[in-house]
Amino acid sequence: MLPEQEKRISDADLTEKTKEQLLKYLNGRDIPAEQFDTILNRVREEYQKTRIEACEAVGIIAAQSIGEPGTQMTMRTFHYAGVAEINVTLGLPRLIEIMDARKEPSTPTMTIYLQPEYSGDRDKAREVSWQIEAAPLHEFGDITIDMENMQIVVHLNTAVCDKRKIAVSTIVETAPRKIRDRRHYRDFDYENNDQDATIVFMPKNRESYQNLFQLAEHVRNVIVQGIDDIERVVVRKESGEYILYTEGSNLKDVFDVDGVDTTRTRTNNISEISQVLGIEAARNAIIHEALATLNEQGIAVDVRHIMLVADMMCMEGEVKQIGRHGIAGEKESVLSRAAFEVTVNHLLDAAVANEVDELSGVTENVIVGQPIQLGTGDVKLIAKPMN
Repeated sequence: MLPEQEKRISDADLTEKTKEQLLKYLNGRDIPAEQFDTILNRVREEYQKTRIEACEAVGIIAAQSIGEPGTQMTMRTFHYAGVAEINVTLGLPRLIEIMDARKEPSTPTMTIYLQPEYSGDRDKAREVSWQIEAAPLHEFGDITIDMENMQIVVHLNTAVCDKRKIAVSTIVETAPRKIRDRRHYRDFDYENNDQDATIVFMPKNRESYQNLFQLAEHVRNVIVQGIDDIERVVVRKESGEYILYTEGSNLKDVFDVDGVDTTRTRTNNISEISQVLGIEAARNAIIHEALATLNEQGIAVDVRHIMLVADMMCMEGEVKQIGRHGIAGEKESVLSRAAFEVTVNHLLDAAVANEVDELSGVTENVIVGQPIQLGTGDVKLIAKPMN
């Protein structure tokens, strides 16, 4: 690139990102100065055209832009996301989940990327998946109920333990602790023998068969390897690297697993992202999830409308829904709240609390029949006093 072209870029009133993109795109090209000026002017013109006019009703336009194509969305709930074993919620139900800021999505899933030394090796990727996928005790050996001695005997298969890279001593230590801590069942004693790789569980009440079978159920299903919330992991090769897809989500614990690339790993649980990574990450997740849901249905919505919605949902430092328990229910205007839902309650509460409505928004001005304070309605003519 010519030095004078580089100088023009530094002088232009463009953002840093645009500068970088132009430098990268024009690198190595000998472009005449007139042509370069034309490109730069075109960028400026496009930027000016896309700016919002002063007093524009951006909220109404965003609502129309998302709501109108939203009527074309299908109601199909489940769809295979390229992985035969794992279902994900898409379409209108998923968009509703995002806007309602649900604490737990109906089908929580994660896409886990691996670090370079793991992502190219299927065996290493499989080892990471074993550290993540919840594996119950019955997968590691035989469990028999000894009704004569009122006890449950677990014979661990050392070959399986070796294959899945977990020590017998770890299973022996983990199983009883997790039955007490995670499954909240404490009416049992146990004995273990590391040489024979066996654990014997005994109910405290030796007279009851019901207690024995109840304990057997806990022993069979206690998670001894992996993360409790992640029921299944599928390893797929995409674009030359192995990626893990999960059924279930636990961002915090997955980040602690060796080999996971924490910079690219993501979940569809926005509430979890907010708690683990913060509100800015949650805002980005709302934008990404909403866009992905709309694009999957072939609906194109300008990202700025979704960014506005995400900003409104996250502006107070926590993810709030767009509804009466969130943004709409916490508006300053009494009439605006009453126009949304539970009209009588809002008006009654406002009357008791002696609230005053400033009539500054769109809804309340439409209700009382006066021009809204946006667009031409925001401009007031003041006569100059005569001396």
